[in-house]
Amino acid sequence: MREEHLAEGETIVLQLRTHPKKIVKPVLLLVVLVVVLVALWAVPLPVDQIVLWFATAVLVLLGLVAAAGPFLRWRTTRYIVTNQRVALRTGIVTQTGRDIPLYRINNVTFEKQLSDRFFGCGTLVISDGTDQPGMVLDDVPNVEHVQRTLQDLVRQGKQLSDD
Repeated sequence: MREEHLAEGETIVLQLRTHPKKIVKPVLLLVVLVVVLVALWAVPLPVDQIVLWFATAVLVLLGLVAAAGPFLRWRTTRYIVTNQRVALRTGIVTQTGRDIPLYRINNVTFEKQLSDRFFGCGTLVISDGTDQPGMVLDDVPNVEHVQRTLQDLVRQGKQLSDD
């Protein structure tokens, strides 16, 4: 989030991207495809050169298509916590966003599956007491720290409004 998108007096507290674990599978797929390509060219096969070039082109195209989507989604998904709101921004071509003002937040929970514990991330669910479902932030790095920070900001906002 750029400074010009902030309200007067609003400051960015945390600006995060989904954990890089989102791109582990596509990267592993690319490694497997490279190994297959090397084997395809290293092992003498009783096929024409044109067939090898065609198979290479198909594998490269498949690898790029399979890896590009997850990589671009990872690069374009951001979680921003300011002193006034929580914002989710995502989108490759069309950017979408959802904001929840801190004063509306009534519950912040996290969930860490076994793989999340290994990678040091988790899912953060922010509820705001409206009819809309809570904001679900997947694969948040250091999710427990983010939850504590968010709870502190909400508590500070409530104390200021009570004064």
